[in-house]
This record gives sequence, C-alpha cells and structure tokens, in this order.
Amino acid sequence: MKEYLKFYINGEWVDPVEPRTLEVENPATEESFAVISIGSQADVDKAVAAAKAAFPAFSQTSVEYRAELLEKIAEGMKTRLPELAEAVSNEMGAPMWLANAAQVPAGMGHFGAAAAILREYKFEELKGTTLLRKEPIGVCGFITPWNWPINQIACKVAPAIAAGCTMVLKPSEIAPLDAMILTEIMHEAGVPKGVFNLVNGDGPGVGASLSAHPDVDMMSFTGSTRAGVLVAQAAAPTVKRVAQELGGKSPNIVLPSADLKKAVGGGVMQMMTNSGQSCNAPSRMFVQKDQQEEAIAIAKATAESIKVMMPAEAEPGAIGPISNGNQYQKVQDLIQKGIEEGATLVAGGPGRPEGFNKGYFARPTVFANVTNDMTIAREEIFGPVLVMIPYEDVDDAVEMANDTVYGLAGYVQGPEDEARKVANRIRAGQIQVNGARPDFTAPFGGYGQSGNGREWGEYGFEEFLEVKAVIGYKAA
Repeated sequence: MKEYLKFYINGEWVDPVEPRTLEVENPATEESFAVISIGSQADVDKAVAAAKAAFPAFSQTSVEYRAELLEKIAEGMKTRLPELAEAVSNEMGAPMWLANAAQVPAGMGHFGAAAAILREYKFEELKGTTLLRKEPIGVCGFITPWNWPINQIACKVAPAIAAGCTMVLKPSEIAPLDAMILTEIMHEAGVPKGVFNLVNGDGPGVGASLSAHPDVDMMSFTGSTRAGVLVAQAAAPTVKRVAQELGGKSPNIVLPSADLKKAVGGGVMQMMTNSGQSCNAPSRMFVQKDQQEEAIAIAKATAESIKVMMPAEAEPGAIGPISNGNQYQKVQDLIQKGIEEGATLVAGGPGRPEGFNKGYFARPTVFANVTNDMTIAREEIFGPVLVMIPYEDVDDAVEMANDTVYGLAGYVQGPEDEARKVANRIRAGQIQVNGARPDFTAPFGGYGQSGNGREWGEYGFEEFLEVKAVIGYKAA
C-alpha cells in the first residue's frame, strides 16, 4: 500500500502535528490502495503561517517570473501525465482513457491559460486623476472535490499564483494522490517556500479550520451546496472573500427544429461522461412533447450502448464506477425514488450492471415522462442518470429550465440563431450551444445556489485581486 503521510508546508514535506491516518479506497475494487495523514487545526496554523510569511515577497514578484513559473508547472504535469492519470483513475474511478484525455489535460490547460492571461493583464489603469490598481488579495484557502480533482485544484492554484497570492490547499480526502504528485511538480518547478502549502484532511477538521482562520484572506471552495454553506458560515466572522462553485441541475433544451438524433444522443453521452459526476452535467433534458416518443427511443438506444468497464480496461466512451460508496448509495436511492414517484424507467435502473458484483458501478439510467417537480428533477444526483421532461412550447421549456435553485450551466440544441436567443433566457452562468467544446478562457460559475464568483479565464484570475483607488495620483 502506498503511503503519503506527510504534508507540504513552507517548501518541505513535514509530519503532521497529531498522527492520524485514513485509507484511500479504489472505487472499482472497494479495496484500499493508499494511506494518507489527516490534519488538524495545528497543521492548518502552520501552513497558514507559512503562506502569510511568504506573501509580502511573492506578491511583489514580476509578471514574467510568475508566468514562467506557471509554464514550468504545466511542463512538469505534461512529463508526469501518465502518473497523474493513474492516480486519478485509482482514487476516483475515472477510466484511463478519460484520465489521459481530459482529467489531467484540463488541469494542465489552466496553468497555461493563466500564464497567457497574466502576460497581457493590465494591473494599473489611470482614470482621470485616479490610478486604479489590482493587487493580490493575500493568503488563500482552497478546498477541492473528488470528481475532477486535478482540474479543480489547477483552476484555483494557477490564477492564485498568477495574481501573486500564497495559498493552503486541502484536496478531497477521497482523491488526494493527484494533489500530492502536483505538489512534487510544483516543488521541482521552483515555487518559493510558503507560496503553496498542502494539508490533507476532512471537512470538519481541516476544511472548517481553514475557512475560519483569521489570517486567510479568501476561501475558494468547490463541492456540494450543503458543504459550501458551511464554508461560508465558518468564513463569515472574519469577513473574508468566499468564492464558491457548487451544485447544478443543468437544463438541456432540445428545440423542436433541432436534429433530434444528434441532440438527444449527444446529450445522453455528455450526461454519462465521468459517470455523470460533473457539476455542470446536462441532467435535465427538455424535449417537445410531440417528439417524446422518438427522443425516448434515441435516448434508450444511446444509454444502452454505453459500456461500463473497469477503469484500466475501459474503451473510449465507456464509464467507470461512482467515486465512493456514499455517493453510490445516494445515486441508488435517487434512482429508486424516481421509480416510486412514477417516472418511466427507459434504460438502466437500480443495482450494478451485469457482470459486476463489487465496485461502485452504476447502470447508465434514463427516466422519461418526468415532471419538473419530481425529486429526480430537483436534486443533483451526481451519477449517470438523465431525466427527460416534455414541454409544450419553448416558453414552457425556458420556464421549467429556470425553475430550479441552481444555475451553473445550461445547454441548447437547435438552429444557431434560435438557440442563441434561448441561451440568453436561461438563468445560468455558462450556456453551451450545440455541443460546443469547453473554452478555458470562458468564465465558469453559477447563479443562485450554484455559487458565486467565477473560475477559468480572466474572470477567474480577477477573483484573486483587490481593487485599490489612488486618488490624486495625477494633478488635475
């Protein structure tokens, strides 16, 4: 069993103050394959102190220095991509094809994008006699999830370094190994002591301590809405900035004039990628009621064509297990709830797929004849489960699309001009039209209970900056 028992504080690998360990489980086998240490308030105090001490010098480094540092980290990730991909696959169950093609490259992309933005960014602007300056916010605390682990770490760490901030990371205790490897890469790239610190642990211990710490100037959290509320509550007494990327129940509106086979089939495939464990997954598909029968047949055929395989052996397009036992049970409970509430089970259903008697594998599941008030249409399932909701007309579809506490993402399929108009009416932070590819320069974040603040691109970079007005900078 691999052991990762040290934390990274002030440029060194150090023992935890209070020894306590946790085994890391492979969700495909339900067997432990690694062990990490679990931190405490004392470890957080040490890490924050290191970040605070490093901030004055690092905040004054040059743009070119920080850009080159980011590029060195990206290059180090590229060199160790196979190792990072294997770690992600083992710890959270991503098929190796997905880990190699998307999970790790997405993280690399954020470091490269941050370097490019940094080199072009204007930190000072004169408006009349007043100078507006953008300055790094200070010490940042990061709490990241298990579903896209290296990506979610990178889209916080990269812009923070670009801005000149220092930081303490608590990665998910379910998927911590990729973070340990990234830390080694950052050390080798020459990140100065104290700029980046890592303490493993759980939410009640390390996460709460980090969120409440008086010397942390900003918290950036990605995870469930429930946990995001706890982070915000812990952070409130110190009035620090809190950026949150939380849950979603994203609508996918298939317009009556869309290519139904392409739109429905593509929507199913996109929903099932990463075993449905993406906060922006297109989990509610809206299809005009007169097209329901044809759409259901397409969705059924597509879902049943998706293979569930062991991560190491998975073919492109195949899915692996749910990332952990608690999440697997939640998915199973919600599938059962859909059946009990009267939705039509089109494909999949409860239990493991045929051929699996262990591992947290779920069946690619599609429900039809769903109403927007059913539990499976309201709650984020975070598994390979699609709900299909019929609509009368486009106004009806938009109304139901917006009838949710979430607002992370939205999807529209159909003729370009019509799709753009509908996209403008969806209350969500990022809308994808006709299966467009991800854009690392586009802001990512949500409305409502999907969070606040933005990640990715220039908007994500600016989350780590304070605005200062120097009045009378220039004589009138």
